[in-house]
Amino acid sequence: MLWCIIHYEVFLLYKVKETIIVEGTYDKIKLSGFIDGVILTTGGFSVFKNGALRKSIRELAERTGVVILTDSDGAGFKIRNFLKQNIPEEYIKHAYIPDIRGKEKRKREPGKEGLLGVEGMSEEIIIDALRKAGCTVDGSAAAPRADRAVKKADLMKYGLAGGEGSAEKRRALAKRLNLPARLSANMLLDIINRLITYEEFKSLAEELEE
Repeated sequence: MLWCIIHYEVFLLYKVKETIIVEGTYDKIKLSGFIDGVILTTGGFSVFKNGALRKSIRELAERTGVVILTDSDGAGFKIRNFLKQNIPEEYIKHAYIPDIRGKEKRKREPGKEGLLGVEGMSEEIIIDALRKAGCTVDGSAAAPRADRAVKKADLMKYGLAGGEGSAEKRRALAKRLNLPARLSANMLLDIINRLITYEEFKSLAEELEE
């Protein structure tokens, strides 16, 4: 963690090892105010056609690892899923911001889905999201879990995947964990295993069945 003194104001910078991938310039400006690390923008959907940018992302992924931090709306997940297909799984982490309704101060109107994007999140929420994703922040990463991991079969057992109404149940569980609603079963599984123990998952899943 670094301390910067500018015009007699003290700013706390969190050092993040992984390259952080965000959607736009305003997201990068937001994060640059409190993060010491490489922050790269996709230019929104521009990354779909920008081969040079995708190559740079893959190279950074191999050197530092990358963490994807996009908005929690449909566009953000479209970009996230595209990048997921272009980066080897072992080099990529996923950080999620919660669904919070509102609009950024610079905008006249809220976004299409009425949700705050990365630039509208607080410093605390963003750092928490990066830590939960397994990023190395200030030289420290989450310790490997020692208990039994939650498996895809567990999601199916409790109706959270592969069955009628499973999407609704996933949204309910995501809400309880302060996660975006549109997580797929695989995305939810990954973040569950970073956030809570198997017993905590079992307890939440049983509550949703009642």
